[in-house]
Amino acid sequence: MRAGGRRAVASLRRIAKHALPSCAALALSIPALFGLDQDAAARTLQLVALGDSLTAGYELPQDAAFPVVLEAALRRAGYDVRVVNAGVSGNTAADGLARLDWSVPNGTDGVILELGANDMLQGLDPAHTRAVLDQIIAALAAHHLPVLIAGMLASPNLGTVYQTAFDKIYPELAAKYHAPLYPFFLKSVVSHPSLMLADGLHPNAAGVKAITAAILPTVETFLAAMRRGS
Repeated sequence: MRAGGRRAVASLRRIAKHALPSCAALALSIPALFGLDQDAAARTLQLVALGDSLTAGYELPQDAAFPVVLEAALRRAGYDVRVVNAGVSGNTAADGLARLDWSVPNGTDGVILELGANDMLQGLDPAHTRAVLDQIIAALAAHHLPVLIAGMLASPNLGTVYQTAFDKIYPELAAKYHAPLYPFFLKSVVSHPSLMLADGLHPNAAGVKAITAAILPTVETFLAAMRRGS
């Protein structure tokens, strides 16, 4: 996520406590459209974390990036899983779509989709962002790849009309594709400056651990559904 106005950060902090709850309960059974091979339960699953700098680990050591920390947490919990870091700093949703084919290689079992924050910071039309994210999820669905959507919320300083339009993107796409949703990727850190870098936009190493702990139940439910091939 590119460095942006600090007003957006302050506004997001004010709304973090009002974000939708962590969505282990919303990680619904994934339909047959997203089914895995029958041998999925007998091998290491590969998740690709497709995102921007929040995924990539902006200004952090490689081993402190979200995919690495998430993989370690899942393995401690007993899951045989590999989480690939396909985050690129500065990427918009359109950038993610443009590199989708090579960012999600053969052998991928599922995708954690974390894009859209830069679209919001740049004030891009929410209808455009939604359409691009829809294309990404549809392309993954065509390859029978389940998707966990890691959402973002718009800063209120962008205006009520923009905020309302942007905030609807992720729940609507989750409902359309029957995909599990974690509504606000930064919920556990945006109200805590001690968990953020000096830019106020990106989590520090402790912040990444907090994000991982918060999203972990949703990811575990996602993996359980993948193992069932449901």
